[in-house]
Amino acid sequence: MAPVDAVARVADAKSLFRQISVHAQPSHWRSIVELAITAGPLVLLVAATALAVDAGYWMALLLTLPAGALLMRLFIIQHDCGHGSFFRKRKANDWVGRIIGLVTLTPYEYWRRSHSEHHARNGHIDHRGMGDILTLTTGEYRALPRWRRFLYRLYRHPFVLFGLAPAYLFLIQFRLPVGLMRGGKAPWVSTMTNNLILAAIAGALLWFGGLGLFLLVYVPVVVMAATGGVWLFYVQHQFEQARWACDEKWSFHEAALHGSSHYDLPPLLRWVSANIGIHHVHHLASRIPFYRLPGVLRERPELRHVSRLTLRQSFATVKLKLWDEEAQRLITFREARLRAA
Repeated sequence: MAPVDAVARVADAKSLFRQISVHAQPSHWRSIVELAITAGPLVLLVAATALAVDAGYWMALLLTLPAGALLMRLFIIQHDCGHGSFFRKRKANDWVGRIIGLVTLTPYEYWRRSHSEHHARNGHIDHRGMGDILTLTTGEYRALPRWRRFLYRLYRHPFVLFGLAPAYLFLIQFRLPVGLMRGGKAPWVSTMTNNLILAAIAGALLWFGGLGLFLLVYVPVVVMAATGGVWLFYVQHQFEQARWACDEKWSFHEAALHGSSHYDLPPLLRWVSANIGIHHVHHLASRIPFYRLPGVLRERPELRHVSRLTLRQSFATVKLKLWDEEAQRLITFREARLRAA
């Protein structure tokens, strides 16, 4: 919870947006350096992982952890490209984003459009779905038949949400523009081009006898990165005091600042996650490059306390399952049961 004086000083989220937008100035060389120090070590780690297979597969699997962390960081760079914040020119952002999309198995244009929908409707009760983790209100949950309640509980189970779902999302769902089937040709072109290039790479690997190594080495790296990415996205929006609202009460700037968390991570994890934990600032001004987000906190220290979650506190968010319309917060299934009784 933020101190009262800190909340008071950031009450006008729209005014704050105008003030911090001065940081939305990407540095060409800084962006290149960030890309190099992420992609370079990732290539070396994946190569080391492939070589370690001969020494024992468990040793190779251990190396997938740091490799997955770097792949997740590379995905966040792709995310910045999608916002047009990594380079000053649109073409540079788009082409770097497309190339990274082949590495992360994420079609760039399709993902960029669905993620834009998420930003445009973040914290809006009446427009949930696109690019979000499915969250029902207590009223919606109670109105469901028993078998659909069971499916929702299964979906929100940690093993599914952070175990099966990330692999399904990046390896299967991203092969079609799910959610944008009628969104014009751009999502289809992006997705199918991504698929065709990946298929060509898989064919080349099969021809040269390296497909098995790809499946044993790179797919686990992708799954590790996907799991970390889904966890970050979850914590950034599924915390107890997240602010959600319906049509007449919803405000883009308020939802951005108070519907997204400040995931205050230790320095190493902050670097690996490319400052994406400063998510309330990112949602408020998405054109700020990730490497300038800490500068916003230094300039406006009161923002450190808004929607702040530490690493230890974040694990408690896993039990939150439903949005309570009366309490105006996320609650557990047990709390929902007690309220209903």
